[in-house]
Amino acid sequence: MTKENSNNIKDMFNKISPRYVLMNKLMTFGQDRYWRRELIRLSGLKDDNSLLDVATGTGDVIFEAIQNGIKLNKITGLDFSTGMLDVARSATRNNTADPNLKEINWIEGDALKLPFENTSFNVVTSAYLMRNVSDIDAAFTEQYRVLKPGGRVACLDTTPQAKSIMSPFINFYLIKIIPFLGSLISGNKSAYTYLPKTTKAFKTAEELQNIMIKTGFKNVSWKKYMFGTIAIHWGDKEGPTDE
Repeated sequence: MTKENSNNIKDMFNKISPRYVLMNKLMTFGQDRYWRRELIRLSGLKDDNSLLDVATGTGDVIFEAIQNGIKLNKITGLDFSTGMLDVARSATRNNTADPNLKEINWIEGDALKLPFENTSFNVVTSAYLMRNVSDIDAAFTEQYRVLKPGGRVACLDTTPQAKSIMSPFINFYLIKIIPFLGSLISGNKSAYTYLPKTTKAFKTAEELQNIMIKTGFKNVSWKKYMFGTIAIHWGDKEGPTDE
């Protein structure tokens, strides 16, 4: 991916940020929150951990962790889209009931050059990141670098669906319905045409698992959802768990 393409994707996310949360709910029939809960569960996140959410977008993974009652000692959300981060910051300002929300560090940055020291976090999560980066290996390498020994990376993303009786219906939904909804709700049909294109061209669950293993992660596994169109991968960094 060229720098120009990267800037185009950033501009796209900035434009759709005001309706991003609503569109996710509509596109997934409300299943997006369940997948975030699963991401948090499979990440092994627990009290007193430090969490980095890469490509945090509007902050929904972080908010899910807090709403699940996990008391974290450091919470950081990183994204390259100022529009998305503005929505996340607005959500924290508008909710004064939970003091944990005030402790979130929202940082604009590059997933391929994370602005953190080595071994900084117990858990690193991402949702819909890997499909949008120019170098998946580099993205996982950076996450491995900032992860503490014994820590875990967990990744939620779309995955190409194996051919089945449901394939024609899923393809119709991806190619026709999602762009229509995107145009209607966000006013940006091209952004939601980009989604099915990148989904079809993305790595299979097995290929993504192999990249994680090559990067150095141990105990790498994955689980599929939504007729095999969504996958969560997770893997550990070798070493004693940091309690």
